[in-house]
This record gives sequence, C-alpha cells and structure tokens, in this order.
Amino acid sequence: MNVGRAIPYVDALERVDGSIGFTINLEVPGMLHARVLRSSSSHARLLKVDASRAEHLPGVVAVLTHADFGPEMELLYGGMKGDQPVVARDKVRYVGEPIAVVAAEDPETAESALSLIEVEYEDLTPVFDPYEADTEGSPLVHDEYGTNVCSYFKLRHGDVEAGFAEADRVFEHRFYSPAAQQFPLEPHVTIASVDDGSATLWSSTQAPYPVRESVAKVLKLPEDKVRIVVPPLGGGYGAKNFVKLEPMVAAIARKAGRPVRLALSTEEEFVTVTKHPATVKIKTGVKADGTITARKVDIHWSGGAYADTTPPVARGGGVTATGPYRVPHAWVDSRAMYTNLPQAGSFRGLAVNQVVWAYESQMDIIADALGMDPLEFRLHNLIDEGEEWVTGERMDDSHYKDLIREVADKIGWDEPSRSEGNLKRGKGLGVTLKSTITPSTSRASLKLDATGTLWVFASSVEMGQGVKTVLSQMAADAVGVPLERVRIVDPDTSITPYDMTTSSSRSTFSSGGAIRNAAESLKAQLLELASEITEQAPTDIEIVDGFIRSRNATGEGIPLAELLQRNDRDELFAEGSLETQGGLDPETGQGKASDHWHQGAGAAEVEVDTETGKVTVLRYHAASYVSRVINPTNVRLQNEGNVVYGLGPALFEEIIFDRGRVVNPNLDSYPIPSLEDVPENLTSSALESPDAEVPYGVGENTLPSVAPAVANAVFRATGIRIYDLPITPEKVLRALRAKKEQSR
Repeated sequence: MNVGRAIPYVDALERVDGSIGFTINLEVPGMLHARVLRSSSSHARLLKVDASRAEHLPGVVAVLTHADFGPEMELLYGGMKGDQPVVARDKVRYVGEPIAVVAAEDPETAESALSLIEVEYEDLTPVFDPYEADTEGSPLVHDEYGTNVCSYFKLRHGDVEAGFAEADRVFEHRFYSPAAQQFPLEPHVTIASVDDGSATLWSSTQAPYPVRESVAKVLKLPEDKVRIVVPPLGGGYGAKNFVKLEPMVAAIARKAGRPVRLALSTEEEFVTVTKHPATVKIKTGVKADGTITARKVDIHWSGGAYADTTPPVARGGGVTATGPYRVPHAWVDSRAMYTNLPQAGSFRGLAVNQVVWAYESQMDIIADALGMDPLEFRLHNLIDEGEEWVTGERMDDSHYKDLIREVADKIGWDEPSRSEGNLKRGKGLGVTLKSTITPSTSRASLKLDATGTLWVFASSVEMGQGVKTVLSQMAADAVGVPLERVRIVDPDTSITPYDMTTSSSRSTFSSGGAIRNAAESLKAQLLELASEITEQAPTDIEIVDGFIRSRNATGEGIPLAELLQRNDRDELFAEGSLETQGGLDPETGQGKASDHWHQGAGAAEVEVDTETGKVTVLRYHAASYVSRVINPTNVRLQNEGNVVYGLGPALFEEIIFDRGRVVNPNLDSYPIPSLEDVPENLTSSALESPDAEVPYGVGENTLPSVAPAVANAVFRATGIRIYDLPITPEKVLRALRAKKEQSR
C-alpha cells in the first residue's frame, strides 16, 4: 500500500536541482515582451488614451488599448461577473488598473514605450471604505449597477432576538482584518500565442478551465480552440485562482501576431490581487453557565474595483461566521462592496481567516468575562456529531472537541506560563471551521500503456502542495500498480479533463475521488481481459503490484504489460468523475453549505516584551482533521506551513493605502515571515477516523486559527486585547499604555 506512507515528493529531485519547469522560466520562439501602463488615479473618467507615439518606437510591435475591442474581441470578462475590462475604457476604478499594454522585442523597449502613451483623466470622487460605499449617495464604482453592493449573503436561523432575550449577558465587539498580499515567490506570468482560429496559453494559474472560458470569451473563439497549459507553480495561496493576466496577454498576442510574455513585478502583484479587508461586528448572547443563546454577525468586505472571487468570499465568510458552535439562533449579514481599491480575491483560507479572527477572539473575551477557562467555554459550546448547525444541516463527522483538546494538551494548557521582568508569557487557543466548494465537479482519466505505465490525466495544479505525489499514491493503490509506474500529466486543457479549480483544499478529495472512480473502470477492463486468458471469473482475480493473479494463488502472476500484449491492446483508457451536491436558500442561508467540513485548531504560547511591544511565538501546535491521511509528511508540511504563513497576517503583514495608492509594495516595507519568525517549538498532528476511506483536504485547516490563538495568548500574558490585525509592537505598546492609564 502506498496510501498512508510518508513517500517523498515524486518531483523532489526537480525541485532541488532547479529543473522543474515553472512558467517564469519558459520561453517560446519568437515571443515578445509585454509591459502594462497603469492608472495613476483611483477613480476618474478616461478622456484620452493616445498610443501613436509608442507604436512608432523602434522595437515596439503592438500596443493594446480599449480601441482594439469591438467586433473581433470582447472587452469585459470575469470569473463571477463579467465586470472587468481587459484594459480600461470609459473610466479607471483603482490606482494600478491597466490602461494599455505594449508588446516589444525586449522588456526595456516595452518599458520605455509606456512613457510615450498619452492619458488624460477627469478625476472623480473615490470611495475606499466599504461602509461608506454602502451608504446612500456614495460615489458609484460601477455607474451601470446603481449600487456598490457586489455580493450580499444572508443567513437566518431561529429567532435571534428571542435568543438574545434568553441571554443573561450580551457581548458586542468589532474586529478588523486589513488587506494583505498572497505573495507567492513566482509572480503571475503568462505567455500567449494566438492565430486566426486558436490560442495557446502557458500560465501560472490555479484554474485552467475557468481561464479557458474567459479567454475564449475575450477572443470570441470556441472554448475547444483555446488551450491552457499549466506547468508547476511557484506558489499560489489563492492569488492565482481564476482569471488574472490571461485575457490581457491573449488580446495583445492576437494584435501582435506573435507570442507575447507578461510577468508581473512585485509592485504589480500588489495591484493585481489582495486579501479582502473586512470589518466584522459580532454580537453574542450567553447564559450565566456559558451556553450561547444567539449570535448576530455583520460583515463588510472591501472587494475592490471588480468582482473576482468576491461573491464566494461573501458566502464563505458569511456561512462560517458563527463558528463551529451550537448557536440556536443566528443572524448573519455578509456584504461585499465595490471600492476604488485593487480587486481582492482568493487568499489561503478563503474568507474564513477574517471571521475566525472575530469569533475566536470574542470567545476568549466572553470566557474571561464569565470567569470561565477559554478551553472549557469552547468545549461547552462546540457542536457535536449529528447536531443541527446554523444552516439547518446536520454536522456529520464533527471532531472539533478532539482537536481543541489535542492542541491544548500539546502546549501544556494547564501548566502556568513563566514570566520574567518585562517578558510576559501567555497561552491562547483557536478553532476553525471551513467549507469546501459545494457543489463542485472534478474529472480524471487513466491510461495504461503497453509498458505497464499508468498515466494520470487530471487538471489539479501542482503549486508546491504535493498534489502530484498524493494523486500518484492514490492512483497506484486504486489500480494496483507500483508507485514508480505512475505518471501525472501536468494540466493541459487539450488533454486533461475538466476540474473546477485547484483551491478550497479540494484536490485530494475531488480529483482523488475522480481517479478512484476511473480506476474502478480500468480495473474492470483489466479483469475482464484476464478472465478470458485465465478462464477464471473476474471476481476470482486481483491486481497486485502491476500483476494479474488468482486471489488464492501465490507468486507474481501476469504483468499488466503482458496482459495487454496477449490481448493485442496498445493501451486501456478509463474515465471517472466526482460531483458533489448542495446549495443554500438565498434568503435564509438554509440548506447544505458544504459536502464536508474542514476542521482545524491551534494553540500558541507567546512572549510579549512590554518594553518594545514585540510578540514572539515560542511554541505552537496545530491539529487538523483529515479523515484519512494519504501522506503523513505532506500533512505535516501543510499543517505547519499554514502556521508559518499565518504568522504574517497575525503579526506584521498589511497593505497600506494612501488615497488608494499602495505605499508598501515590496519586501523592504511589506515583511513576510522568515525563519527567524518560526516558533522554536512548532509541532502538528492529524486526526483520522479508523474506518474512513475518503480523505479530506488539509491545505488551509490550521491557518485561520493562528491570529486569534496568538491574540488570545497576548491577552493572557498582558491583559490587553488587540482588535485590529496585525498585532504590531506599536499596537501592543499603545494598548499597554492605555491599560496603565485606566488603572490609575
């Protein structure tokens, strides 16, 4: 068996020796280099775009502006709404919006040509705050919609006012999460080659099929005439989910008549996609014994100028805003607003980071006010197996209590923290509930060739998370071939079948499930062929380690390659799919929100220097429920990688805007976690169910708990509560001074 074993990544050697074929390293013969002219205004009518001087610069082959769109190309695209122009036409809606694209023989010429393009603006009043955007008379980001509401999710369960009436105490708080950058080390990069009737794009995307759909729409081509090839990614974290550069690069490639490459700079990444800033107002009623009676949540998300993945963010954050708790009466309003900022999109732990920050911080506040231990308060309210949740669905396979006990035990929750002088120590907890895309579809194909090699065709993207390894292990066991005989084909829409997207921690479950179903079909064919040769019933035959043999026999049997040869077959082919079902009533949020739930917890011990305000995470334990572990090493890397990634937004990551302009778009002013920030004692664990056969994803389970676990530990160390992320030294010192002044 390969499943359950800590097998090294199948592409480990390529990663180490640098031969792995990232898109950033790809070159296509005759390709041009593109650069983008971007808006300097956050909100303005576009009066003039004159590219004539740039077009005459030696070395410039083509310049793309809004004038190039009409009968032959569609200007607007968008994964959720068709609201985003390839380049701005009537007005610009954020600083950094593309206005024109230059394709030249070399990057330097393309860059020089940008300064030759004349642009005239008529400035309009911008709106940056989602609450302001939600008021009557606010400037409209999209005049044609008549509102700045991009998406609105509602959840209504029970009678929330009656629930508050039952409460002995009611708590209300406001929490804020700022914009942040996903920051994959490989930037967005796309190469496009377009001729009269077809297009091929090589792109660093997490979603080849949604990209194909959007590019086909822009180029006005049938989808089967657009090919999207996706090499391994140098990180994604949601930044490369759905559609980003591809329509723009395809359009300039069509105009130029040659392949065109565009790779973004770090500064451009900050105006291409961000994490959604969110303000969460949460009101919770509890009885004197700590029982939650009601919870009401209001969330305002800043979606930026265009929809991108904002609608699923409003839904995903709204549906999980009450947490994995027994809440008999719930009311959630989750509004995502258009604002004059760069569009926000998927961020690892989509939408859940922002709401877990709120409800897990408030859980500690309430526990402290009631004089209860934060662990016991959670255990008293966490939902149990089979109980009804706020969507009306039953919570099956619920393991939140086991997870929170596990992390608490691993950091010695009941042992006192030792503080010395100005170095104060404390411990904190957090628990996470996260949905996965429901409904969703994944398909996979398997081919067994004449050499006995099993080829796996699936469109799940390898982006450092080890999906090639996990799918190889699952395919090998499902068919019955040695792992070394399995080959995973990189996503290519001309040969790999449909998959919705590599996001939402769904690939192991969805693509893996499709592979298992395809394997059943392939095995049936093999057993039928073997039955004819061996004159045994298919039920009396098995496939083990690449051999056909009788179930009651010993020895190797007939190699699969020989079986095909003896039946005059060059190959066998099988297809499989996995589709999940679900959905919510748009007025009440009742129904089935998720096929299954991703569950995680974290516990931190921190040290706070009360003289400098610096917070150091000394130890951290992360735990996730995985149903069944495919690769223990991979699970550990995901669990602990989540923690390291989560420390950035918790402690120092924040995009700072000045009137819509990003003022810290580089690593010198936007720090991300380094080895020095990793807790000296970082551990993790994975909880399995003994009889489970279907694995769940672990790519995001332990990330959202990081910030509240750290904040709760800071409170237990110092008595100060931080409500706005990140937990910077300046905020800590201000809170300490305020606490000192209040105590006088």
